[in-house]
Amino acid sequence: MKPALRRVPTLFALLLFALGATAQDAASLPDNAVESRYGGRWECARGYRRVDSSCVALQIPANGFLDSSGSDWSCNRGFRKDGRTCIAVPVPPNAYRDDTSYAAGWRCNRGFRELDGGCARIVVPANAYLTEVAFGRGWECMRGFRPDDGGCAAVRVPANGFLRDSGDDFACERGFKRSGDACPAIVVPANAYLGRGESWDCERGFRKQESSCLEIALPEHAHLDYSGNDWTCGSGFTKSSGRCIAAK
Repeated sequence: MKPALRRVPTLFALLLFALGATAQDAASLPDNAVESRYGGRWECARGYRRVDSSCVALQIPANGFLDSSGSDWSCNRGFRKDGRTCIAVPVPPNAYRDDTSYAAGWRCNRGFRELDGGCARIVVPANAYLTEVAFGRGWECMRGFRPDDGGCAAVRVPANGFLRDSGDDFACERGFKRSGDACPAIVVPANAYLGRGESWDCERGFRKQESSCLEIALPEHAHLDYSGNDWTCGSGFTKSSGRCIAAK
């Protein structure tokens, strides 16, 4: 007998075994179950829930529907779960139904905020405007005003000052420094110039000392360093006690 023919009985036996195993698995499925799609032996059909080794039909209450999983239910719009039932969501005045608000099932209209299970009107003070966000104050002051004791107080911009981009405070012009509610001039000493922000720096060849600029006295064999506000020794010399001495 040829080798290929000798393998036929073996393949036929394996096929019968596989068919028998499949039939046995199908026979072991509980009622309303199907073979699992995820590697398990079985799972319940849509509309049923697994309880121990059986599949129990879901009891969907009035105003409920089978959800996308097929193994649970949800309530229709305007209703929420309460145990095994769906109860209507009461919507207070000045509100609208909103299923994304899981706690209440409704949201307040614009210009109102949730308060004690209802919707209270947001009181907008003078020189303010209503925001799209209902929590917090629910309003913001107009440009040139700042929150103050439940209202909006004008921002007083002093001489040599300007209103910040935020609109609720001021800053001082260049050359002036904020002090309380005023913008006094920055005192720049002799041999100095305005630096960044509200500071000043000494010119090259001078060193800052308190509120003045002192001229740098260069010892022999020294020169100004890269900053211009200190000195360093030339090649072949090292700094020692304010002098440049020959390197050893």
